[in-house]
Amino acid sequence: MQDDNLSEFKAKDQNIVENKELNIWEALIPVVCLMALLAYNIFFVEGQEWFGAYTNQIILLMGGAIAAGVGFFNKVSLSVMVKEIWENLRSVFVPIMILFLVGALAGTWLVSGIIPAMVYYGLQVLSPEIFLPASVIIAAIISIATGSSWTTSATVGIALIGIGSALGINPGMIAGAVISGAYFGDKMSPLSDTTNLAPAMAGTDLFTHIRYMTYTTVPTIIITLIVFTILSMTIDTTGSADISGLLASIKNTFNITPLLFIVPGVVIGLILLKTKPLLALLSGVVLAAIFAFIFQPEVLESLNASKFGAVTNAVLTDTNIATDNEKLNELFSSGGMNGMLWTIYLICCAMVFGGIMDAIGALSRITNALLSVATTVFGLFASTVISCLGLNAIASDQYLALVIPGKMFKKAYEDKGLAPENLSRTLEDSGTVTSVLIPWNTCGAYQSGVLGVGVAEYFVYAIFNWLSPFTTLLFAALNIKIRQLASK
Repeated sequence: MQDDNLSEFKAKDQNIVENKELNIWEALIPVVCLMALLAYNIFFVEGQEWFGAYTNQIILLMGGAIAAGVGFFNKVSLSVMVKEIWENLRSVFVPIMILFLVGALAGTWLVSGIIPAMVYYGLQVLSPEIFLPASVIIAAIISIATGSSWTTSATVGIALIGIGSALGINPGMIAGAVISGAYFGDKMSPLSDTTNLAPAMAGTDLFTHIRYMTYTTVPTIIITLIVFTILSMTIDTTGSADISGLLASIKNTFNITPLLFIVPGVVIGLILLKTKPLLALLSGVVLAAIFAFIFQPEVLESLNASKFGAVTNAVLTDTNIATDNEKLNELFSSGGMNGMLWTIYLICCAMVFGGIMDAIGALSRITNALLSVATTVFGLFASTVISCLGLNAIASDQYLALVIPGKMFKKAYEDKGLAPENLSRTLEDSGTVTSVLIPWNTCGAYQSGVLGVGVAEYFVYAIFNWLSPFTTLLFAALNIKIRQLASK
């Protein structure tokens, strides 16, 4: 999902730390403290004023300090903790670079007129009545083709947020539709690294895994589309009458031409050709910068800097392009690379907390405790789901939410006579798709940073993502499509 080589690194090198000195109650101390601090900040402190703009980051570091204290008490050395933190930070180096490039991409695609052109033409095609289900389908198609929900959000996701916002649609709804479609496509694409990682951990092959996932995934996406269709029917479409004014404002500010779509076409084409995401996004930034000089010289001159300086600012810092429409002024702004720093700091702090939790043996202790109470087939499925959800929150990394339960539960599924695709499907239904619902998880931080919509705003509308674990548990409870080893 993030980078083709990242899952291979995680699957091969992830060493699950065991610590017999640590009991389950000690393992839960950092988790309880972290959740309590986060809850206090959400419910009792307005906004993020408790520790300033970086409250969540500081809370994660405080949770890591508490975990380190538990580790010292149980004879875990500082060097072991530092090693695990370093491994965690190393694993997110590529995603952090992608985030920087996404910030640069957003800035250059703005000043070059690409995003305004997407909004201009999109407003004429996507009406409020079909916008949300259409967004799900568009995101799903791009994500299946690219194998990446991250790339989908960074390209068509940004455009759909812009178009929908101009139509007066709730950004949380739009982000939820984009994320639902993107994660459906990512989950079902043979090009996705998580789709390859889950069967590798469970002991089945890729295409058996994908075929078996359709049983739970197709009903879930159908329900998602039905809900978004109903939501679209209830949207107040009075804003559509102002489309002509919006189109005129965009046209008066930018040089709008279909030629601008060459840049996103090249980026998507490079990704389809399996070019590394970093190179594909960098190409998009460079091409957009060139197109800005060619197609938008007046825009660059209006930004109170030399043309080269305006493009440089678009890559690195804030850019605000004024139009005669207040709604568009909010839309046509970007923070560049600088706008991604909050998200990057959050990811780094989450990796510190997750690394210490792994180093002291808390992750394996919590997972083993769940495994010990799985006495029935449904209990085994439920324990897997809870383990994946918990690790997404505790370890802040979707790969760990697949690797650790995959390794821990593999033998338990075999002992129950269950085919390995049961485990791989459950890992995806509960580990891959729910990572985006955790604000401090790498996926949640990325999606909220790229789309400019907080996790709390899109959570309820990311229907496919939160519904998937319930679907897989329902199938388990009713014994629907639960394949036995003997029937393979």
